[in-house]
Amino acid sequence: MATARDLRDWIALLEREGELVRISAEVDPKLEVTEIVDRTVRAGGPALLFENPKGAQHPLLINQFGTERRMCLAFGVESLDDIAAKLGDILEMQPPEGLAAKVRGLKTLKSIADSRPNVVKHGASQEVVLRGDEVDLGRLPVQTCWPGDAGPFITLPAVITRDPRTGQRNVGMYRMQVLGPRSTAMHWQIHKDGRADYLFTDGRMEVAVALGLDPISAYSASAPLPKHIDEFMMAGFLRGEALDLVKGVTVDLEVPADAEIVLEGYIDKDDLADEGPFGDHTGYYTPAEQFPVFHVTAMTMRRDAVYPSIVVGKPPQEDAWLGKATERIFLPAVKMTVPEIVDYDLPVAGAFHNLCIVSIKKAFPGHAKKVMHAIWGLGMLSLTKGIVIVDEHVDVHDYEQVMFYVGANVDPKRDIVITEGPLDHLDHAPTLQFVGGKIGIDATAKGPLEGTREWPPEIEMSDEVRDLVDRRWAEYGLESVPVAGSGRISKSSRRLLRR
Repeated sequence: MATARDLRDWIALLEREGELVRISAEVDPKLEVTEIVDRTVRAGGPALLFENPKGAQHPLLINQFGTERRMCLAFGVESLDDIAAKLGDILEMQPPEGLAAKVRGLKTLKSIADSRPNVVKHGASQEVVLRGDEVDLGRLPVQTCWPGDAGPFITLPAVITRDPRTGQRNVGMYRMQVLGPRSTAMHWQIHKDGRADYLFTDGRMEVAVALGLDPISAYSASAPLPKHIDEFMMAGFLRGEALDLVKGVTVDLEVPADAEIVLEGYIDKDDLADEGPFGDHTGYYTPAEQFPVFHVTAMTMRRDAVYPSIVVGKPPQEDAWLGKATERIFLPAVKMTVPEIVDYDLPVAGAFHNLCIVSIKKAFPGHAKKVMHAIWGLGMLSLTKGIVIVDEHVDVHDYEQVMFYVGANVDPKRDIVITEGPLDHLDHAPTLQFVGGKIGIDATAKGPLEGTREWPPEIEMSDEVRDLVDRRWAEYGLESVPVAGSGRISKSSRRLLRR
């Protein structure tokens, strides 16, 4: 299945698939769009293209990622696990044995090499160039999402910076509060790579912001990649086609040639402003804090540019599926570091960092606790507040099944781990910002070496009787009753995100 080359290709694909509705009525980006989108997301509805946003000169696209089907369309796959398998092939590459293995390895290496971005001389993103006083962010339908927000926020940017120590490019997704016609705040949280680039910069730092990318490139800006991996190279690998980049008109940075809109500018090291409050994915308003000010020196765009946005708030929102894509895509990387992990689930209601459910191949006493501590030291998963560990046969995506084992297998005195460590910048619960308590729950079956009595067998019908009932189901006159397989429901029949 082919992937979209740019945002316009993506919009056309969504339209062909019946996944997009155009709204010609005038709609206000201040609050009104959010209420429409909130209802649409919760109903599993389509992407929305607001063609006439009030007070703006460009249409607004939103809810492009709002369902599992659209995320799969974006990546050109049948299942999000198919993306993980593609990345897993790279992570699991071993020295090849035999001619066939060598050929497969060379093809994979060539695919990686071909994924590096191309720098071209001209790009559609620079069809219109506005500089200096010509720049006016008021041209864009930037949303004020919630009543308590401090103002309009750009919520789906790809923010491009360069590590001053290595020259390595970083692309991240950080909200940007509009402060004036040519300035925004840059919400670089303490654990983010963009903030690290900023802290290591002396004086002035050049920044570019791309708005309106193909869906894979937009996703890649949100992905928690290690700092040494180029997000645009990953996007090229997942697209099966390298991105074209073009040099900025006022900054020494390369920007996506097919972006709808690009903001170029700079941040001075000690130029800070109050940013927030903002209604965030935690379901609460994050309070005002001091963040760097981004000064826009140029706005370049395609003719008739489309502005992309996203609403975050109490889950589920559109960003739930960005999170679910990350969960699936990075499973092979997690398993490479902690190989006893079978699967994991980050419940949408857990707002990314509050809860992680993990199944493991348990091999020794205390194994579940070992995995808890491994996760608490693993990249952005280190910010996880609560972890539940279950045995390998438990489906981590079936929350009722998980809760059964939490209730059945846990002795709180023996199986609860309370510790402390780093927490998400946005978490309002801890007494001190950025650090607080963590909880681990070992819901695996226990053996005598863990100090338990004899563990009883689980109740389960025999295969012979189950097969007999399957064969005779129609004879019982129960054709209208779904066959549930004696309480067993296959993973493939479950949605990653429950409606």
